[in-house]
Amino acid sequence: MAHDVKGKVVVITGAADGLGLAMTKSFLQKGAKLVISLDVNEKAGKEAEASLKSEYGDERVVFYKCNVQTDLEAIYNKIIAEYKNVDLLINNAGVLDELNIRRTIEINTIALMEWTVQFYEHMRIDKGGKGGTIINVSSIYGFRVLPYSPYYHASKFAVVGFSRSLGHEDNFKRSGVRVLTLCPGLTHTNMANDPQIKEEAMVPQLKECLLAHDWQTPEDIGRGTVEIFENADTATVWLVEGARPAEKLKY
Repeated sequence: MAHDVKGKVVVITGAADGLGLAMTKSFLQKGAKLVISLDVNEKAGKEAEASLKSEYGDERVVFYKCNVQTDLEAIYNKIIAEYKNVDLLINNAGVLDELNIRRTIEINTIALMEWTVQFYEHMRIDKGGKGGTIINVSSIYGFRVLPYSPYYHASKFAVVGFSRSLGHEDNFKRSGVRVLTLCPGLTHTNMANDPQIKEEAMVPQLKECLLAHDWQTPEDIGRGTVEIFENADTATVWLVEGARPAEKLKY
């Protein structure tokens, strides 16, 4: 069943730059009614908001400063009070920080789960909602394994398992909420260009390994995320890599 972006209200975390900003642009280009951009980087977020408003209109973009670890209740209440209904949540905020296991798991996994459940309850038709979609951003390292970033791998594997379980067809039949997983390949962003790994001696080996992969631009991920929204069945996992169209992974 095809899903139309036109007229939808979209919330995207980690949207001040990189993948999140590219997603914002792609959904606006496809006719989203409003994209609510969230990010802890207020300066970059406000700059992006001003640029997007000049291109797409003042009423179609809004930015809120947001720390996904601490601001869920306040931001959720503000969004619902102002806009009533959200059609799509994209949990994009994430870090690659092998120097801090707790930060990695709390941002990439725990916060993502908490945001998912909050908006899932808002959307579900069996509790008075209108249905909707949640796209959780994992990584190619949510199913592939390299020796350099075990904390990051663990956090992103968890996203896949969580999203497939919550998005299970039995849950979807009751809730009317699709839960999907996006696994981006290596993308030219600040996080990918400057990975923080624990074993400094392995950095040259890591960089050599990464050069052998297919890289892409944030715009490729933005376009692929729209493709997933338009076409994916609940609980499915999708790869966007090397500027190719979104590809459904087999599980």
